[in-house]
Amino acid sequence: MHPLIHCSLEDYMVGDPARKASLFDQIARVGKALGHGKRLELLDLLAQGERSVEILAQTAGLGVTSTSAHLQTLKQGGLVSTRREGTRVLYRLAGDDVVDLYARLRNVAATHLADVQVAVAAYLGEHTEEVTREELLERAASGQITVLDVRPYEEFEAGHIPGAVCIPIDELPDRLNELPVDAEIVAYCRGAYCVFAPEAVRLLAGRGMNAKRLADGMLEWQVAGLPMESGGT
Repeated sequence: MHPLIHCSLEDYMVGDPARKASLFDQIARVGKALGHGKRLELLDLLAQGERSVEILAQTAGLGVTSTSAHLQTLKQGGLVSTRREGTRVLYRLAGDDVVDLYARLRNVAATHLADVQVAVAAYLGEHTEEVTREELLERAASGQITVLDVRPYEEFEAGHIPGAVCIPIDELPDRLNELPVDAEIVAYCRGAYCVFAPEAVRLLAGRGMNAKRLADGMLEWQVAGLPMESGGT
């Protein structure tokens, strides 16, 4: 009889179970970093460009101490990195793959959790007419539309759709005269779950202007690898 016949299953097992467990524990650090709504909100903001702790805290409605703690968890999970600018420490996403991971996480949640869609509808409010990225590119290339970025200036300067006009949402009511009254306007903001663009469309439509919104936003634009510009307002 061949000697291999006498070998047990355990004789064929390779690898140290403890080391395998350690490997998966290390990978789980990413999942732990993602496991809090406010940390996801901070990733959403950092997808628009780097920020200081103070600005992130103000924008996310958190205290500076809480924001710092969340950022440290994200950093320990390898999702954010830092750089110094004088006395300030600026946070940014660790790489483009983090943007992609965050976008995929949102898509999985929206696809498999009905509560997410309910929450999205409640947050964004009444449906507004929208265009796809492909439609925006086609119409912008032919000069048929005005592309309106309603994010804060610093986000626009960090990266925006080429040719877009920047009027932050909080300034829009007082700057309507800067927009053409006889052209179609397509507004966009941070992403599919950003309320700025829907609010802008409702405001513009209420003033009799032909306005639609991009179906998603800057985050999805980045993930798709579409052209971007930086600087200037």
